Amino acid sequence: MIPLVSPLAPLVCGVLLALTGAAKLLGRRTAQLAANTVLVRVFNDGRRATRALRTVGGVELALAAALLASPAPLLPGLGTAALGLGFTGYLVYAKSTAPESSCGCSARDEGPIGVRSFTRAGLVAAGGLAAAGADTAWWSELSRHAGGSAAVLVAAAALLLGLTADLDRVWLVPLRRARIRVFGNPLPSAAGGRVPVAATVQLLESSLAWQTAMPVVRSALLDHWDDEGWRVLRYAGTYRDARGTHPVSVLFALDLTLTVDTAPNPAVRVSLIDEETEEVVPSSVLTPVPRRTALPLAN
Repeated sequence: MIPLVSPLAPLVCGVLLALTGAAKLLGRRTAQLAANTVLVRVFNDGRRATRALRTVGGVELALAAALLASPAPLLPGLGTAALGLGFTGYLVYAKSTAPESSCGCSARDEGPIGVRSFTRAGLVAAGGLAAAGADTAWWSELSRHAGGSAAVLVAAAALLLGLTADLDRVWLVPLRRARIRVFGNPLPSAAGGRVPVAATVQLLESSLAWQTAMPVVRSALLDHWDDEGWRVLRYAGTYRDARGTHPVSVLFALDLTLTVDTAPNPAVRVSLIDEETEEVVPSSVLTPVPRRTALPLAN
């Protein structure tokens, strides 16, 4: 099986880069994801951070096309290895300067940078080197050693799925929802109806209210508290007016008993508080959100 790894590396790396690159370049949530990364700190602007993430996606798609089309992918393989090393350097910088920021590498992960992020970057670098050393086109290897090639590809797919946070969202979340429908929600009796803060954050970040507020939000979660059945989450942000740029606290309030399993489309109350004047910022700084999804916080 080992001799098959190098010839099939262009296929594995090409498919992986095609998926992540397309998600970054064409995904509707790229702006939301970019705002959670250290790119916002680097560029000091959410739009430029989004453009940078989309540019990386374009590079990934170009490398994917070259890997999949070339019978001797030396140059695209070396480019992929360089990309993996660049990802690793980016992760080191992000981990040291903004440890709670999201990786953004797969254009889907929302959690802080961890071992899986570094492992994925290392595998991209290693896969690129393996692809650069391939002396046989991957389609020729598939036709010559169909059984062994299939085993290598299955193993590679299992490894990549195990390193992808989307595995939870794609497979485990539907299973949890089915369990709740059959057996009911175990949280109210076990925890007084309250859910972990991380579950509330996950619920918020899947909502339309979060997507609408992303042009303003400039940090990960800073603070949270529970009040009369609501869980309030505080983030730092900025907004601009005729006087310039101003810091704000962005407050989101959600029902503290809900999770993404029980209420995938929750009502979210949003409020912006100017940190200099402590006054409520008009909602006109945000794109309007349908009332059923986001309501203004009572002041």
